Amino acid sequence: MCGIVGYLGNKNTTKILLEGLKELEYRGYDSAGLALLNGEDIEVYKALGKLENLREKTKNILNNSFELGIGHTRWATHGKPTELNAHPHSGQYSYIVHNGIIENYKEIKDSLLLQGHKFISQTDTEVIVHLFENINNKINDPKQAFKDTISKLKGAFSILLVTKADPNKIYFFKNGSPLIVAKGNEKQEFLFASSDAPLIGLAQNAIYLEDGVGGVVSKEELEIFSDNYIWSILPTSKQFAQKNGHRFFMEKEIYEQGDVVSDCMLGRVKDNEINFDEIDSSILDGINEIKICACGTSYHASMASAYLFERLSKIRCNVEIASEFRYKEPLLTNDTLFIVVSQSGETADTLEALKMAKNAGLKTLVVCNVNNSSMTRVANNTILTRAGIEKGVASTKAFSTQTVVLWMLSLYFAKIKSSLSKELLQKEIQALSQVPKVLVVNNKLHEKTRRLSKRYLHGHGFFFIGRDVFYPLALEGALKLKEISYLHAEGYPSGEMKHGPIALADPELFTIALMPKNSLYEKVKSNVEELSARDSTICSISPLHFELSDDFIKTNDRDHYMLEFFEMLVVLQLLSMEISIRLGNDVDMPRNLAKSVTVE
Repeated sequence: MCGIVGYLGNKNTTKILLEGLKELEYRGYDSAGLALLNGEDIEVYKALGKLENLREKTKNILNNSFELGIGHTRWATHGKPTELNAHPHSGQYSYIVHNGIIENYKEIKDSLLLQGHKFISQTDTEVIVHLFENINNKINDPKQAFKDTISKLKGAFSILLVTKADPNKIYFFKNGSPLIVAKGNEKQEFLFASSDAPLIGLAQNAIYLEDGVGGVVSKEELEIFSDNYIWSILPTSKQFAQKNGHRFFMEKEIYEQGDVVSDCMLGRVKDNEINFDEIDSSILDGINEIKICACGTSYHASMASAYLFERLSKIRCNVEIASEFRYKEPLLTNDTLFIVVSQSGETADTLEALKMAKNAGLKTLVVCNVNNSSMTRVANNTILTRAGIEKGVASTKAFSTQTVVLWMLSLYFAKIKSSLSKELLQKEIQALSQVPKVLVVNNKLHEKTRRLSKRYLHGHGFFFIGRDVFYPLALEGALKLKEISYLHAEGYPSGEMKHGPIALADPELFTIALMPKNSLYEKVKSNVEELSARDSTICSISPLHFELSDDFIKTNDRDHYMLEFFEMLVVLQLLSMEISIRLGNDVDMPRNLAKSVTVE
């Protein structure tokens, strides 16, 4: 989602802000902008599209001296992607960047319009800077005006504000959307960012701001308007690997899944047991149900895990889309373990669902890839997936590591509850230990998907179908294709075809059939035969040849259905990527999407 950077110090402000925004590109954006201050002079630059467009606009002032500045990459929420709607937004003498959504912006805007304020954008953000100036014009006290402004806002808002009324300072506030303030490596130097990536190498100490915490910084001091903060140590290495010979970061991340899953298992998978140092066996005391909330790809990983929690742990498990859960007036009881799953740890709907559960007194656990993220600070317990930074917007290794962590967790719970015999538990652990090898990309398999991709560039849509855990995998396969190819695709349980969707079947409807040997093969085969009889074009993915296939991608003969799951996952990721490449799309940064969705 939107990215924020800020700098106050003696270095090249413009360069630091541009480099900071570059580190946030992976989050997704449609415009970018800077506000640069030198005394009471403010220069503002905005550009649509890629950050390179902003860099081009600022090339003539790149070496100019600015005491401080703020920057932003925007993903449109209120108002279309235009330069007028790009951040920073201005009043008469102040500028602001903002992540999140102001829920009561309409009533504030209407009030300010009656008082003579003029608005030039369609955004909710612009009301903040006008409200600040409206208050400051009356009291002539920028600090108090900023505090009063914050008190009137409802919603999610992480903010940096600069003003000619107090030209040597940056005001900041965090509520619901991430924001970090860091003390620079040099004297009289402070930095801001919405994730720690832009800060690494420039600072060692930082405050990961909690909700409701803000302040003001000058070269002389950092003032926090609260005691609710602690200093943390930033990582010392960015670990931003380049593409390493791959065409796209997504391709690189597909190829490194075996390695990151190995890291994910390190210290957790033992010969005869699963161990999590992060949690205690007492986590299941008094628990009769697991409820999981997530969005997007994380939701699909969670759906797959529900089969495993019930099958292996023998605990009732329900999975809900976080955006729906929040507004259904859910029944939350203390015998429920509430799990949230998120790559970034900042997904707004999932974070709010977590807060609801925490406030209701439930035990909470987050499965997440980012330490010090908002969810890790709210939840009682955290399990990190250790996937490393994922720069491709369409998630790949986050999904595989989330699924592995949840599978491990189901086995950990199975041991606590003695719901599996030692023999079955050992068999599961043995299968789990083989996943890294299964995720290694076979060159012949990749070439097969590349050659097949040229046949799937037209038609009126795709069905991805499967049963059991392969139904969530079908959903994930369809989502990957939609995200990066912009072709219509839907995932279905294969047994549901005859209950309506089969009406769409014809030669221009492509069916991607997941047909594992170890999980309901004959049932899936029967469902695919029904589609074939209606002349749908069939691409089967299976270790067993299916005579009615138009195209066949052969997977290895495995002895556990979850090993088939992960091998088919790689096939679906590669196929979607190769189709997207043939269509000439930007695989790493698909249109309209963002990496970290910090708004509802």
